[in-house]
Amino acid sequence: MERDTYKQGRYAAARSAKSGRGQEHKGKHSPLTVRSPALQSAERQQKKRPGPPVKRSFWQELLAEPKKRRERNERISYAVEGKVAPQIPVRRKLPPLKRGAEAAPAREPVSRDGGARSWRKNGPSFAENIAERLQVERQRGRRRVQEPDFEPVQVMSKEEQQKLRELEMSLSRTPGKVDSVLLVVVLGLVCIGLIMVYSASSFISTHDYNDPSAYFQRQAISGFFGIIAMLVTARIDYRYWRRFSLIALAVALPLLVLVLFFGTNAYGASRWFRIGNSFSFQPSELTKLALALYIADWLARKGNQVSSFLYGLTPFVILVGLILGLVLLENDMGTAIVIAGLATVMFFTAGANIIQFLLAMVGGILIFMTQAFKGYRLYRLLGFLNPFQNVTSINLQLYQSLLALGSGGFLGLGLGESRQKTGYLPFPHIDSIFAIVGEELGFVGAALIIILFLCLAFRGFRLARRTQDMYGALLATGITTWLILQAAVNIGATSAFIPYTGVPLPFISFGGTSLVISLAAVGILLNISRYIRQPEDPALSRQTITRTFKRKV
Repeated sequence: MERDTYKQGRYAAARSAKSGRGQEHKGKHSPLTVRSPALQSAERQQKKRPGPPVKRSFWQELLAEPKKRRERNERISYAVEGKVAPQIPVRRKLPPLKRGAEAAPAREPVSRDGGARSWRKNGPSFAENIAERLQVERQRGRRRVQEPDFEPVQVMSKEEQQKLRELEMSLSRTPGKVDSVLLVVVLGLVCIGLIMVYSASSFISTHDYNDPSAYFQRQAISGFFGIIAMLVTARIDYRYWRRFSLIALAVALPLLVLVLFFGTNAYGASRWFRIGNSFSFQPSELTKLALALYIADWLARKGNQVSSFLYGLTPFVILVGLILGLVLLENDMGTAIVIAGLATVMFFTAGANIIQFLLAMVGGILIFMTQAFKGYRLYRLLGFLNPFQNVTSINLQLYQSLLALGSGGFLGLGLGESRQKTGYLPFPHIDSIFAIVGEELGFVGAALIIILFLCLAFRGFRLARRTQDMYGALLATGITTWLILQAAVNIGATSAFIPYTGVPLPFISFGGTSLVISLAAVGILLNISRYIRQPEDPALSRQTITRTFKRKV
């Protein structure tokens, strides 16, 4: 099969050289527009219809034999990610010739119509020409002439690429097992969160609703719906979210606009839609997931154009800048930092130009600095520089958080024994819940939560590295960056590592919208883990460790 393909390529090149076209191009061949073999195979399967057997005579069978032979000789290669690998013919070396001996007659090739045809009738064959040239060069004592290199460039049209992408989406894949470590880590964080929400909110819940478990019940309901959302997204192939990414972003952007006019204004910020007396919805949480889905799809379709200024950096800055502007109008600096972080990491991972990327980073930091020196953000920045001054005004929350962390010690005061939650620390079950964890569970409990988030980061970025397609890798990178960066901002603000800003701690802080959306995003990560490429020797396997140790010794 490979020999026939090779001969046909050589005969085509010989006819081209004979007609004079080879001298004009000097060995350079123009790109050939081809169709995807996978699409041709799919179309042939659709055209086949079962019918009654047709009786043919002996002469009809004899005439149909070349066509059958040509169909058997076709090679079908399946393309991946919209590219068709060029079929390079296998080179066969000519037998050595003795001096003065005539060239051996070449085998008669099979013509395209299936019949045998001799090239001797139309002149010397291609093999004979090469043999004569070799003999002349050997007599002159020169180096052996290399055979002409035939490397046709195959180009697919945009329509063929779109059809191939749709065909790839329709192909079924065999899923494997989910990442059990990632699942256990997330469920562990959710369980710790439910316990700490009940402990941190018992005093405030009794004061507001005359029921110490009111906030816990609402969080438990949100956790139930979040687990269902995680199970659903874990069962759906993550490739199908590409079809709904634009729709999700088109729904999230109007909600960010509407919440500015019809949202509930609390503590100087308009971030929530109030649903009844007990539940609320925060559009910025939905925007994080919608933006991660859309940017992953957009960057995967861009390909190498991501590094260009006009088609890569410019539309990226416009889109992300529009979303950040709407979020900053809600007076939500913490969420804006998280959105900017996940979008920047995904853009850098997709292959952005490093110079353009650094310039965009500098411009974004300057814009954030101009917003940081306005209103209450300026007072928080001044309080960060002097955390033990103005402890009853601008530094009240930061000072009480540090007091709670310091009074917990190594093992803590005990579960439910916090003193700061009894009216001293603002928002003990939302933004300041990590301080309550440090006070009641001590250094051990705070370190356990940090270790669980580090495990989540390791498993998430590990999935991104082993994913077989660009879209899955970018999506896993974006979701993992979002969850880890939000946790880092909350813990860093509570412990005075960064200026104080209000963002919930994922899976632990009270908040129905944050918990449901975060668990749905984790379900997408679990689905990606079912299609990853497993290495032959894992990094922490016994074989790899033994081999590395022997190599060092």
